[in-house]
Amino acid sequence: MKIAVIGKGGREHALIKALKNSPVAPEMYCFPGSDAINTLATPIPAKDLPTLISWLVENKVDLCVAGEESYLVKDEGLANACVQAGIPCWGPVKESAQLEASKEFAKEFLLRHNIPTGMARVAANLEEAQEIINGVYPTVLKFDGLAAGKGVAVCMTKEEADAFLNEVFVEKRFGPGRLLVEEFLTGPEVSIFGALVDDKYLILCPARDYKRLKEGDAGPNTGGMGAVASRRLVDADTLATIEKTIVAPTVAGLQKDGLPYRGFLYFGLMLTPNGPKVIEYNCRFGDPECQAVMPLLDGDLASFCLAGAQGQFTPEAISFKNGWSVCCVLASKGYPESSHSGDAISGLDDVANASIYHAGTRWNDEAKCYETNGGRVLAVVAQGDTLSEARQRAHNEVKKVKFDGLQRRSDIGFASFV
Repeated sequence: MKIAVIGKGGREHALIKALKNSPVAPEMYCFPGSDAINTLATPIPAKDLPTLISWLVENKVDLCVAGEESYLVKDEGLANACVQAGIPCWGPVKESAQLEASKEFAKEFLLRHNIPTGMARVAANLEEAQEIINGVYPTVLKFDGLAAGKGVAVCMTKEEADAFLNEVFVEKRFGPGRLLVEEFLTGPEVSIFGALVDDKYLILCPARDYKRLKEGDAGPNTGGMGAVASRRLVDADTLATIEKTIVAPTVAGLQKDGLPYRGFLYFGLMLTPNGPKVIEYNCRFGDPECQAVMPLLDGDLASFCLAGAQGQFTPEAISFKNGWSVCCVLASKGYPESSHSGDAISGLDDVANASIYHAGTRWNDEAKCYETNGGRVLAVVAQGDTLSEARQRAHNEVKKVKFDGLQRRSDIGFASFV
């Protein structure tokens, strides 16, 4: 079996490792990949979507797995192009991927299908946004399009809201687009992952990520500074409620709206006093939640994804261990406002009881070491039978890795898990 994974970050590194470890021992390929990913998968010599599809066809690749969300909605859409070429793709077509690509589309979908979520209004410009907020704080502001996990701001004060509105409408940091002004919800957050095959679904291992840069959920929003995953993260009654009120109605809604879906679907939820509510959808695995979840996976992920991409639902192919997994992210100097490259990374070979997933690194052949090459640099992930064991192991191992300007949170797995 030949599998190509599309993406270049820590999530794709984790997916490729899990797929490669499948009993069918697939040949792994990647695009665009990274120096670390290229040690596990052969890089594809393509420069854009058309040349990528041509290469997949010419080399008789059996399965394409979508990692990064941008490829799902770029040009005609990765999955759409694969369908046209006759290549099974584990990832939704462009029309369905609008659940992530447009916050406005997702909100309308949620309301249309009576799926619990916060109320929201749409603003086309700065003045409209200020009028909708009307001095009421906290408020949640969401850029309508893709923003690499940085297009959402939970604003506790007018100053925070004004700063984000300036980024969206004046600086146009995320490009052109509208803004959702959404109801502020309270409660613990949880990430639920579904594997959807048309009208069927499997709920995978739940996770919880840490979006703020600093301990105690302080500092600016990031793409994720760590995550915790476990089948025991959500109690059975809550998970049953989530399935009944959110997951099943989402799958039914996709079918009713004529939106084909084969791939991972991320449900970002808030467990409010009034029950679970959807904060957002992502049309792929979360990052860094994927890095926390994949080491807990048992079975044949490669065969599961191939069968699913072909319309066959085989939930018996995979399962998850009952332990815990803790993922600690190391970020470069200046992140998230900027990133720093070229700082030598030491200590990677000293990590013995954890997995390392590369997100923003490159190999320095002259120095014979990896160096920083992006905002979120690495994830160090460890498991244990208990949360205490997993987080102690993760934090002990992550201390071995060093580079100039390193930023990390020392409360991953502690905060929000009393």
